[in-house]
Amino acid sequence: MKNIIKSTVNGIGWPALPGSVGAGRLAALFQLEQSQWWSREKIKQQQFGQLTLLLRHCIEHVPYYQHLLDKKKLSSIVNEAQWNEIPVLTRNEVQQAGNDLVSKKVPADHGKVKLQRTSGSTGKPVETLATEIDTFFWNVFTLRDHLWHQRDYSKKLAAIRFTHGEKAKLPSGETFANWGGATNGLYETGDCVMLCITKPIAEQITWLQKEQPHYLLTHPSVLKELALHCQREKIELPSLCEVRSISEALPEGLRDLCRQVWGVPLVDLYSTIELGYLALQCPEHEHYHVQSEGVFLEVLDENNQPCAAGEVGRVIVTNLHNFAFPMIRYEVGDYAEVGEPCDCGRGLPVIKRIMGRYRNVLITASGERRYPRLGIQDLYEIAPIRQVQVVQHTLEDITVKLVPERQLCEEEKKQLLGKYQTLLGVSFTIKLQLVESIERSASGKYEEFMSLL
Repeated sequence: MKNIIKSTVNGIGWPALPGSVGAGRLAALFQLEQSQWWSREKIKQQQFGQLTLLLRHCIEHVPYYQHLLDKKKLSSIVNEAQWNEIPVLTRNEVQQAGNDLVSKKVPADHGKVKLQRTSGSTGKPVETLATEIDTFFWNVFTLRDHLWHQRDYSKKLAAIRFTHGEKAKLPSGETFANWGGATNGLYETGDCVMLCITKPIAEQITWLQKEQPHYLLTHPSVLKELALHCQREKIELPSLCEVRSISEALPEGLRDLCRQVWGVPLVDLYSTIELGYLALQCPEHEHYHVQSEGVFLEVLDENNQPCAAGEVGRVIVTNLHNFAFPMIRYEVGDYAEVGEPCDCGRGLPVIKRIMGRYRNVLITASGERRYPRLGIQDLYEIAPIRQVQVVQHTLEDITVKLVPERQLCEEEKKQLLGKYQTLLGVSFTIKLQLVESIERSASGKYEEFMSLL
């Protein structure tokens, strides 16, 4: 039998009696299992009740909001019209506000406060604070993700990601006896093995062949390189039953590539360090459900109006439970496409696609903005290209960095250049640059397209 709760009471094995921390996670998960089926209206009603508690705390204890919010309007539950009067909070404003966003009094039962820092992949890192309540909800939403996708805890989980520890940088990586904070103390699990993302792809493949994991968690850019390497070298990973992607926007075609090469589904999730889980992939579809019990997420157009289904806008998020460093209507820096209500029956709002960072948008001389298609699989039909990064310098000039597996002949270069003229548009002057490697950011993230405008 799989996924049996672990009892902590001597002599009691079934029904299990978990410890207080595990029992708390299960109690919250029980509520989430019910609230996911509520109507959109009922979910929003509960959100505004929680937002009112958060705003009242901000007025009393957070200097930044004492000057911004009207205490009189919060005498009752805040409504949508009042909420929309609160200005959007930008990344620069968070950095400038500094300690003014720090709560002078955090509720004692929210636990210890810790510092957290964003990756800084799009500029200067943002430093925020979080409490043990934030960690608690992170673990609860992790459990929801496991439950939605029916993962077997007895199996082995492998993670290839950025690590600070030295053990994961060794050829053998690092091994843990449990999958992590969400399952620890609540379920017995198989091993969790971890390797640092900076290892060369060939070494990552060798490590995966040795470990034979059932689940693999890593960045989309790593998954793409791993899959293409396995495809080229005809390497199989027969134990794999699912791959999960984090940290980066999902590139076009990667789901199909994982099915073709490994015969497994790809499950994506959307989260940030400063706000927690934003959306999880629906267990029945490839779109995402906003985690409305943890965040209030808005997708707004350039006039700060809500986007309708099918429209793309800026992602604006408020964490419902962070009373240490509240960020109200924080502009994450991503674009997303709003989806239609899901036929799975869940009332949680739908995001059809997460488009990625603002800086990943191609801008033409006419002012058109779009996410370019860069398909490395198409390029491999021309020449053995292992890695690509496209950088827009001006409205006319683009550099395409290519990491080839061997020397390219002039005809191959000519065809590659023509391919990118087709993919990006003939209005651009495109320069090919052959390089030995393309470095990731300090946090291990990799961007296929960057605009320096």
